[in-house]
Amino acid sequence: MNEILNDIERWRAQGEQVAIATVIKTVGSAPCQIGAKMAVSSAGGLAGSVSGGCVEGSVFEECQDALRTGRARLVRYGVADEEAWEVGLACGGTIEIFVEVLSW
Repeated sequence: MNEILNDIERWRAQGEQVAIATVIKTVGSAPCQIGAKMAVSSAGGLAGSVSGGCVEGSVFEECQDALRTGRARLVRYGVADEEAWEVGLACGGTIEIFVEVLSW
């Protein structure tokens, strides 16, 4: 977690905006536990993980969109969802991730 905080502090010092993605619910097999976080900067920096890599690309895009719009969102990935297979979530579980813009 300290590494994520260091990256966030560096990005903010550089004048970048930051979005935070947090795992808020898991059902069945999930690569990361509730509370796992990923930070994304407006310049494209990434720190942390919410899925062990399997849906990180999609979550990165959700973070970038949140930074553009200023709107938080809840995203869900599960094996029953067609999108989950497309982005790589094949672990057999479901994860819900809350994406928000970090404000200071």
